[in-house]
Amino acid sequence: MANNSANKKGPIEILLVEDNLADIRLTKEALADSKILNNLSVARDGEAAMEYLRRSGDHRGPVRPSLILLDLSLPKKNGYEVLAEIKSDPDLKRIPVVMLSTSAAEQDIARSYDLHANCYIVKPGDFGHFTQVVRSIENFWFKAVTLPS
Repeated sequence: MANNSANKKGPIEILLVEDNLADIRLTKEALADSKILNNLSVARDGEAAMEYLRRSGDHRGPVRPSLILLDLSLPKKNGYEVLAEIKSDPDLKRIPVVMLSTSAAEQDIARSYDLHANCYIVKPGDFGHFTQVVRSIENFWFKAVTLPS
């Protein structure tokens, strides 16, 4: 049966934690053509991501995301630190976290999974492949998988 996330009323909430403006733009463009209605929020560093998720600071009212796309190399708090905080927080740990990184290093992949990332994807270098990756993330997490409410 179809996943309840794709069938819920309103757009799917996605949090992109990324400091690279080009990658932010590419992700926005790839999701803009989506067949699934979505809202993409962006946090440009690890501290801002945790404020957003904990609804503190300037982020007192945002909706909790259904999916987090998390880069490893971030200012203020790196992706590992953000991932560890998310997965150790009882209120946040069920949110799927997709690690998106330019690193294909085995130690980065292993460490991400050790910290309970839901998956690790190496960012492709060109727009066409990047768009395919974003769409495959979307298809998997919002069409194939059943997520908790």
